[in-house]
Amino acid sequence: MTRPAASLPSAYFETLYSRNPDPWNFETSAYERTKYRATLAALPHTRYAAALEVGCSIGVLTELLAQRCDDLLAVDASERALDRAIRRCRSLTHIRFAQCRVPDEWPQEAFDLILLSEVIYYLDRADVCRLAARVKTSLRQDGHVLLVHWIGDTDYPLSGDEASELFIAEMKDTARQVKGGRTDRYRLDCLEAD
Repeated sequence: MTRPAASLPSAYFETLYSRNPDPWNFETSAYERTKYRATLAALPHTRYAAALEVGCSIGVLTELLAQRCDDLLAVDASERALDRAIRRCRSLTHIRFAQCRVPDEWPQEAFDLILLSEVIYYLDRADVCRLAARVKTSLRQDGHVLLVHWIGDTDYPLSGDEASELFIAEMKDTARQVKGGRTDRYRLDCLEAD
């Protein structure tokens, strides 16, 4: 398998969602439900004042994460995915949505939680480093970054392990790892700002 050398463009995701409104079966997969429970259980705090979810897709995890946040900004590169996420979460008025392709676009806000779930392996190495730099500017003191990534074979620029390890290394002067774990299918890493 030959991996792409560059970060995947927004058009890649628009094409996926045009063919299938739920290309990864987020709504129906038992694996995804189990992973979502583990993701929420890994959060060190019961509640977060301001959270950012990067790569919210159709909003399945967004809807669950919102129960732990006073204010949640959910972003995705795909307009089609965002439309579904907005419809799914329309009754949750403390969620805001924005179309945003990271790391080129980034909100000008501070957060005490930044969730990067199944997203950074779509980026090339240079963009993962740029993403870490963006996160550093937005993460509040004692804030958390939660990474959750598939560790199986991919046809993306990086594997889940490569992307996660690179991101963690780039964050080492700003945040330390406070939790880590893996199953046979995904890894989960939680960083805390110093």
